[in-house]
Amino acid sequence: MTEGKAGRSLKMRFERSTKRAWDLPTKPSNEKLLEMYALYKQATEGDCEGKPRGGLRDRAKHKAWKAIVGTSEVAAMERYCEIVDSLMG
Repeated sequence: MTEGKAGRSLKMRFERSTKRAWDLPTKPSNEKLLEMYALYKQATEGDCEGKPRGGLRDRAKHKAWKAIVGTSEVAAMERYCEIVDSLMG
């Protein structure tokens, strides 16, 4: 996995991908949406902390994020961008 802080070009690509994610041609599977959520949170906030709260949806999101604890900001951003690119068709 790639380590360290994201450079300016990756941050710009990530920002574009987060905007493009709202305009995907088809809705991704729930599993893919959870993966995207977890990668976004990891890239923007870092490791997941605390206990899961809320209903099933919130718990699923927390579990997905918790599963990638330790992933670097760079790796999370790169993977998120790759997923969005693949879903754009």
